[in-house]
Amino acid sequence: MRAWGGQEVEQAVAGAVALLRTVTDRDWEGVRAGRLEWNCRQTAEHVASDLIAYAGQLAGRAQSAYVPFEITLDEGTDNAGALDVIEATGALLAAAVRTTPRDVRAFHPYPFRSADREGFAAMGVAEVLLHTHDIAQGLGLDYEPPTELCEDVLTRLFPHVRPGPAPWPTLLWATGRGELPDRAPVTEWRWSNPLVIPAERLTLQGVTPAAARDLDRGGDGGFAWVGGGPYEGTRAAAGMVAKAYESGVHRPEWGMFVLVRREDGGAVGAMGFHGPPDGEGRAEVGYDLTEPARGHGYATEALRALSAWALARDDVRRLYARVDRDNVPSQRVVARVGFVQVAADEEQLAYELPL
Repeated sequence: MRAWGGQEVEQAVAGAVALLRTVTDRDWEGVRAGRLEWNCRQTAEHVASDLIAYAGQLAGRAQSAYVPFEITLDEGTDNAGALDVIEATGALLAAAVRTTPRDVRAFHPYPFRSADREGFAAMGVAEVLLHTHDIAQGLGLDYEPPTELCEDVLTRLFPHVRPGPAPWPTLLWATGRGELPDRAPVTEWRWSNPLVIPAERLTLQGVTPAAARDLDRGGDGGFAWVGGGPYEGTRAAAGMVAKAYESGVHRPEWGMFVLVRREDGGAVGAMGFHGPPDGEGRAEVGYDLTEPARGHGYATEALRALSAWALARDDVRRLYARVDRDNVPSQRVVARVGFVQVAADEEQLAYELPL
């Protein structure tokens, strides 16, 4: 899976600026931008502010808040000049995305207080696409961005949204800007960057539908796998995530996590849930490791971290795991974490970890 982000930011900005340069002689301040309370000029300035803010978060490696600065256009800057600033700030974000290592995360409030380079790129693309739509509505212009860009944003920032008949109308609906048949209007929405759970030697990195699709189709999902590629169980789990997303039932924090070593960024396996907790507050976990990563305690470490995160939630009462009878190493993993055997059949043993 190729590195995503820098090229897409540039593509989104180029398309927006090309359209809006055709109407720089119009009054942007006296026209409201679509359904927003801002006028078209304020909205254009907001786009530039977001692009430079996202670049600043990545470049500054901000961990607890936004880097405390803002962008102000010089007095007397005309509409064409505002577009120059959007081009410049878009180029800065694209450069920050390209030069930031994959494992770096910086502060963003929604929903898990961090995002990686791909997340900031996707948010930047979304800001450009959506606010260009708002400005175009206000100025009476036709605007429809590339389908692939819209789908990219949906699969990275809206994993909880069931795909619609076309990506652009779905993105507009998901952000309260349009309607879709048989779906209630959206009045509140937020980005959803993947959850990351820290462990001692590993980080458990949430898998987006975009990465899950790639893994399911034989790709690497954007991860550097130890041993040349994920084990077959990881690909099967990725297929489950992709299917849940397509069906509109995927809940990101109850999906799949790739286990990434802190020392070298190598992906050593995957772990996650078979879905959200059931009505009794029970969630099932599963995992596997690449062959070279086995025997180093990674599964135990990751399962402890994932279990602690899950059991700290109000909607979880116990965790459940099924292990093949002949898989003695995996039985030892769950036992070390504190799971106890509660049932058995001819093929599998069942374990639970209560609250």
